[in-house]
Amino acid sequence: MSIGSILGGVPSLKKLQGASNDDWIDRLNHVWTVFLFALFAIVVSTGQFVGDPIHCWCPAEFTGSYVDYAKSYCWIKNTYYIPMQEVIPTDHGKREQEEITYYQWVPLILLFQAFMFKFPNIMWRVFNGGSGINLDKVVDMAEKTQMGSPDDRKTTIDHISKYLDRWLETHREYKYNIIVRAKQKMARICCFFCNKRAGTYLVAFYLFVKVLYVVNVIGQFFLLNAFLASDYSLYGFEVMEMLANEGSWKESPRFPRVTLCDFRIRQLQNIQRWTVQCVLPINLFNEKIFIFIWFWLVIVATLSCINMLAWFYRIVLKRNRAAYIKKYLKINNELHTASDKKTCVKFADQYLRDDGVFVLRVISKNSTDLVVTDLVQNMWNMYKKKTRPTEPNEYEPNDYPSEKEALANDN
Repeated sequence: MSIGSILGGVPSLKKLQGASNDDWIDRLNHVWTVFLFALFAIVVSTGQFVGDPIHCWCPAEFTGSYVDYAKSYCWIKNTYYIPMQEVIPTDHGKREQEEITYYQWVPLILLFQAFMFKFPNIMWRVFNGGSGINLDKVVDMAEKTQMGSPDDRKTTIDHISKYLDRWLETHREYKYNIIVRAKQKMARICCFFCNKRAGTYLVAFYLFVKVLYVVNVIGQFFLLNAFLASDYSLYGFEVMEMLANEGSWKESPRFPRVTLCDFRIRQLQNIQRWTVQCVLPINLFNEKIFIFIWFWLVIVATLSCINMLAWFYRIVLKRNRAAYIKKYLKINNELHTASDKKTCVKFADQYLRDDGVFVLRVISKNSTDLVVTDLVQNMWNMYKKKTRPTEPNEYEPNDYPSEKEALANDN
C-alpha cells in the first residue's frame, strides 16, 4: 500500500471545516481547537491502552499475578500523592483527600471539550437557513469566482446578485399593523430580536453564536478546575514563574509521576492492607498537554472576545452599514452628489438592511473585496432601477390632445 493511499484516507482540514460561512476566529474555535483536542485524546488513549499506564513497586512476596492485580487495582482506584519529604499520614481519610481522580478520564474529557468547541458551529449551520437564504451556497459560489474566467465570473456575480435581490424582496413586511410596527421597533432598538422580515435574523443569530464561542472558551477553565480538582486557571502563571525563577522544568504537584496506592487483600478471614508506590508515566504527557491547552485557551479566549466586540460594533451601530456600502460604491465611482450619498444610506438601511450587509461581510471574509465590489455594483444598479421614477412615454395620457384642442381642431 502506497503512502499516498494511506494519507488519502485521512480527511483534510478543509473537509473537516465544512462550509466557509463564518470568519477565521470561528474556525479557530470549531476547526483547529477541535482538531487539537481530538489529537491529544488519541495520544493519551494510545499511552493508556497500548503501553502500561502505571507501574507499581510491590513487595518481594508478590507473585506475577499479585503484581498484575496491584497494577490493575491502583489504575482503576484512584492513587494519591504525598511528597517524598512528607510523612505518609496514618489517617486514611487524609489520604483519600489527596487522591488523583482524573488520569483515567483524560481522553473522555478531551473529547467532550472538542465537542463543546464544535457545538456553536453546529448551531449556526443548522439554524442559519431559517433566514431564507442558502448562505453556504452563496459564499461557496462567490469564493469560486476568483478562479473562473471573466465571462464565468460575470455570470456568477449576476446570478448571486439576482438571488440576493429576490431574497431581500421576498422577506419584507407587506402589511403594516400594530404588531408589525412593534417588531420593527424592537428590531431597531435591540439587534438581538430575531426578525426575518425586519432583516435582523442572521445578524442576531450570528451574534448569539459569537457569545456561545466566548462563553464556551471561558467555561473551559471552570470545567478543567472541576475535573482536575485544582485551580487550573492559574496553572500557566505558575509554570511561567517556575521557569523564570528556577530556569528548568520541575515536576508539578498537579500532575505527579510518583504516587501511592492503598489496597486490601482478603485471605480467608484475614484482611491485609498494603501500601505500594506507583509511577504514572501517562502524567508526563498529561502535564505537557494541559499546559499547552492552558496557553491555547488563553489565546483563543482573547481573540474570541475581541472578535465578538468587533462584530457587535459593526452590527449594532447603524451608521456602520452605510459606511461599509459606501466604501465599495466609491471604488466604483458611483457617489458624485449629495443625492447619491442619501440614496446610498437608503440602499444600505432600507434595501440591504442588517442581514444583507452581513451576507456581504461574510462573502468578503471568505473571498475577496473584488467580489463584493462587483456584487454591490450590481445590486446598486438594480436598486436604482426600482426606485427611479417612471418617465412619461408616447403612450402616456399627457401626449394626447386636450379636450379644448380637439374642439378647436373640429371647428
